[in-house]
Amino acid sequence: MTKLGSPAPKTLLCFGSLPKTFLMMICAAVILPVLISCAVNPATGGPNLVLMSESREKEIGAEEHAKVLASQPVYQDADLLAYVTEVGNRIAAVSHRPNLGYTYTIIDSPSINAMALPGGYVYVNRGLLTFMNTEAQLAAVVAHEIGHITARHAVQQQARGALANAAATVGGFVTAVATGSGYAGSQISEVASIWAQTSLSGFGREMELEADSLGAEYLLEAGYDPSAMIDVVTVLKNQEDFNRRVTGSGGGYHGLFATHPRSDTRLQQAIASVGELEEGEVTMSDDSTFREQIDGLIIGASAASQQQDARNRYYQTLLGYTLVFPDEWGVRETTTTVTASMAGKGSLRVEAQRLQENIEPRVFLREKLGITDLQKSEALSQYRLVGHTGVTISASGNPERVAAIYLGPRVFVFRGEVTDSADIETVDAALLESIRTFRAIQRGETLLGDEMKIKYVQASEFFDFSVVGQSSRIANYPEETLRLLNGYYPSGTPEAGEWVKLVE
Repeated sequence: MTKLGSPAPKTLLCFGSLPKTFLMMICAAVILPVLISCAVNPATGGPNLVLMSESREKEIGAEEHAKVLASQPVYQDADLLAYVTEVGNRIAAVSHRPNLGYTYTIIDSPSINAMALPGGYVYVNRGLLTFMNTEAQLAAVVAHEIGHITARHAVQQQARGALANAAATVGGFVTAVATGSGYAGSQISEVASIWAQTSLSGFGREMELEADSLGAEYLLEAGYDPSAMIDVVTVLKNQEDFNRRVTGSGGGYHGLFATHPRSDTRLQQAIASVGELEEGEVTMSDDSTFREQIDGLIIGASAASQQQDARNRYYQTLLGYTLVFPDEWGVRETTTTVTASMAGKGSLRVEAQRLQENIEPRVFLREKLGITDLQKSEALSQYRLVGHTGVTISASGNPERVAAIYLGPRVFVFRGEVTDSADIETVDAALLESIRTFRAIQRGETLLGDEMKIKYVQASEFFDFSVVGQSSRIANYPEETLRLLNGYYPSGTPEAGEWVKLVE
């Protein structure tokens, strides 16, 4: 089946128009340890540099899928999973690789993200589902991820990395070969799969745009309005705008439409180029099933995820935050500080300070804490919070993991000292993992099982988000959150009879 926008097959040179001398250097580095495979990209018809067969791609996908399941909680709702699978398979059936065999998983996480692994594995976070408002939007998210799979973006990224490593042995050409976004800081670094971390980090602007273009094509052929791809970008950019207003930094969403500005001319042109359906041809426009499946969906922390890490989760109810300390570390607290420690390993101290200036967390570490030698420096973006972290040397001469995270009017300062000189990397990794669990306490969260859930109602003639927000269980920014949930941020009011999502 010929796909829209797919060029006709043609004779290919693996490396296009790369200079011959550069090509010779790469080949010299690669030809001995590996056999380079040059193939036609099944989605675009263009040349692909890949170092594995499709069967090996499937094997890797299965191996990495097992790692994801071992490190991430899966949302247990058979009906919702069946629905996501139905929508996903409808998209996959019209894709360039319909016989790949696709597996869909809902991750029990409130963060707003999705990802894909080689071989047909698609993951959607529960948190992202809560902010979708139509089946077409859900289909757009899945189509974007399937676009990454059909175009073999992860496999291409792996091949480029292998070439870069090989080329480093015979010349200084690594920078020219290793294109793409690489391993940017992941929102959920606890994912054991390196391939999954790469997917969450994103594949760079060109591949992300290609995934959107392919996704829009698949939407069209499946009977959805391809403009739903733009709608999803708007949903995510509204989230980014809200985060910037609240925290001073947008944060962004790794791997999912993260490279697009709000008005992305190239994205709009790419989607327009796949064509459009006449009104009567949009066959997938009934959202009643979507509402039935989303109604009752947990928003925020779930009891299962709380139970999973309740072993050493700490709640500071006065300041309204929670985090998970490393297993078996003892905890001592004062009114404004808490310290977790284990003899012979290390310690982690959290202190709350009033945020006096509107400066970036990275600047706060440098100018307010006087840390000018920060190593392993990276931005933090988690649970609508922003921060920055890195490693320095403590006053006692030990490695020290430091971080600053903004929550409301306060900055929370983390100082984690490593005292185990024989295992510095392992202890530092545990400290960073703990810091990444820091977030605001949701209303009712400390009572396991008292979860917040979405409830659909029809708006009355006088519906007002500000009024409804006053009685909402949402603890922080209830009006803004309700607007984001319903696609009415920063302003607007639903018409009488329109279905809206509340939180109960």
